[in-house]
Amino acid sequence: MHDLSFATGDGPHKPVLLREVLDALAPKAGEIMVDGTFGAGGYSRAILDHADCELYAIDRDPTAVATGKAMEADYANRFHMVEGCFGDMGTLLPAAGVDQVDGIVLDIGVSSMQLDQADRGFSFREDGPLDMRMSMSGPTAADFINTADEEDIANVIYRYGEERASRKVAHKIIEMRAEAPFETTLQLARAVRSVVRKSKDGIDPATRTFQGLRIYVNDELGELERAMQAAENLLKPGGRLVIVTFHSLEDRSVKTFMKERSGDPSKMSRRLPGEPEVATPTFTTLTRKAVTAQKDELRANPRARSAKLRAVARNEQPATIGGRK
Repeated sequence: MHDLSFATGDGPHKPVLLREVLDALAPKAGEIMVDGTFGAGGYSRAILDHADCELYAIDRDPTAVATGKAMEADYANRFHMVEGCFGDMGTLLPAAGVDQVDGIVLDIGVSSMQLDQADRGFSFREDGPLDMRMSMSGPTAADFINTADEEDIANVIYRYGEERASRKVAHKIIEMRAEAPFETTLQLARAVRSVVRKSKDGIDPATRTFQGLRIYVNDELGELERAMQAAENLLKPGGRLVIVTFHSLEDRSVKTFMKERSGDPSKMSRRLPGEPEVATPTFTTLTRKAVTAQKDELRANPRARSAKLRAVARNEQPATIGGRK
């Protein structure tokens, strides 16, 4: 394992599972790496410092892009910042002159930097506009809950936030917006807390609703699906795909994709009579089960508690056509 400090890095940002990411990604001199979720640049800097490789970073957040553009001078001709959604890497990278790469890392979800900025509306720790847009463009979370019908709001909160009381929350939102539209994070948090009990683990009752809205507003699961499929086409034989997730919906999607694409026998055995055969495996599994943070990191960075890392390596089989089988 690499000897890395979790208290260092750019500002308050602590890259989660950094040792484990470097072990799985295994960057080497002369290779081309991709950091699909640049954020504050923690992974990108560590990868570039670890090996004399070239790295392309992708982010749709204008603040992150500005950070990346400034960082290009620190790694002359080795670091390139690309503005866009990581789910579009299949077109963004070829447009930048890159058709195949040796490694891709994705850190899924909202970044510490975004959570710490009250004006971005991702968190209810402080009051701020109910925004939640990673790209700072398109409809906000407030736009959605102020205009959608009760059933749609309930479905989003239940599906993406896994909130069992989603119908109660949606009904309360409809009631309150009839008096005044939702504009701030604390407005929404108070509404949720009025109908959802505090859980035994101490998690704020508003947490799942905020998660559900954030994932919906940014199409995070769709981005993840598109990115994994793009990675299958972009990675050279032997190229590594490393993904870090923070909640069950993301991890479930990654786990399923990697098992299907690596020809996991348990997936094959569940094939119903008459269904087509599972496609020829295009990846080899690098992590038999999810990798989690070690004790030293957990002490230094509580955010690492829910982090899970999974990794696969590309083989020489042609990419699966038409997405997931």
